[in-house]
Amino acid sequence: MTTPPFPTVPDDAVTFWRAKDGWPIRAARLFPPESAPRRGSILFLNGRADHIEKYAEAIRGWADEGWVVDGFDWRGQGGSGRVAPAPMLGHIPDFELWLDDLRGYAADWRAATPGPHVVIGHSMGGHLLLRALAEGRVECDAAVLIAPMLGLVAGGVPHAVARRLCEAVCALGLSERPLWPERSRTPEREAALRERLTHSVERFAQEQAIRQARPDLAMDAPSWGWLRAAYHSIERLEAPGLLERVATPVLILASRADRLVAAPAIEQVARRLPSAQVHFYGAEAAHEILREADPVRDDALARIGAFLEDHAPPVAAAAEGR
Repeated sequence: MTTPPFPTVPDDAVTFWRAKDGWPIRAARLFPPESAPRRGSILFLNGRADHIEKYAEAIRGWADEGWVVDGFDWRGQGGSGRVAPAPMLGHIPDFELWLDDLRGYAADWRAATPGPHVVIGHSMGGHLLLRALAEGRVECDAAVLIAPMLGLVAGGVPHAVARRLCEAVCALGLSERPLWPERSRTPEREAALRERLTHSVERFAQEQAIRQARPDLAMDAPSWGWLRAAYHSIERLEAPGLLERVATPVLILASRADRLVAAPAIEQVARRLPSAQVHFYGAEAAHEILREADPVRDDALARIGAFLEDHAPPVAAAAEGR
């Protein structure tokens, strides 16, 4: 099968932003065409092991609609400075590092771009966005969480048991060990991975093509330290009263068939948010909703568009009292 061409991120849109400790964070800012009506600004936060290029199709689409769109590679992955000695390892000792980076980037983004300001987070990016909103680290007019990592599917292992296992492994000094050994990517393993991510053969093939063309952006297994940090961060959201004070309108899109993040945990969190709209897909959607087959992807983009029309209308429309 020939993979159709997908939009890319222009080279001149990519730059580096420096975190407060000087860490290089690879970022991109795309501007709308002159002919497009001005809508405001979107900051897109990708997931674990992702990079800007993987979501170029969505980013370019929003820019074409009139949004100024930013995205960046999290510290330690993509084209940002790596954290672990093994560059293919997805490691972070504490999610606080990412939350600090997000706070700083979002503040500069708001100061440099027109409103309304919207933040959209996928998977781990959705988790970090929700924590940042709840803890007052980020301000925006509306937020969208797509398959947010609010609970992990760990092969049926209960959260408390999995966390204790992580603590024990890390206590042995193995926090920078991968959760699974590096394995050759056989066709069978590629098919199994795709089933967890998307029903779109073409979009999955596009990601693999990027991996081959830009191996410097690629990443493999997370570390035991990353998993421990993820459980700690998920538990932070369980604090009484924390989510209940999020005033920002939130749209959550998720799938009950997701084999990476736990749908029941997303439902629990949604019930605690004062201003949340939630839509669950079924077996037609895997984890990467914005990279799904066209019927799901188009529906998700339409829901996001309608939500933003209501909660982040163009400045002129807002001034008219829409």
